[in-house]
Amino acid sequence: MKNRLKVLRAMRNWSQAELAERLDVSRQAVNAIETGKHDPSLPLAFRIARLFELPIEEIFDDEA
Repeated sequence: MKNRLKVLRAMRNWSQAELAERLDVSRQAVNAIETGKHDPSLPLAFRIARLFELPIEEIFDDEA
């Protein structure tokens, strides 16, 4: 699944470790999601959307 997580994180000047801490996941999990190697669970996708104050559809694209 394509996503804008890396771009959104960069816009806030957060490292992967900082984002991981805010989401209560590992840095490796953030990296796997950013690179498309892993799709987040639905609860994690909601936490990401709330953190960036965006609808899930503006972060994740299931058609890619």
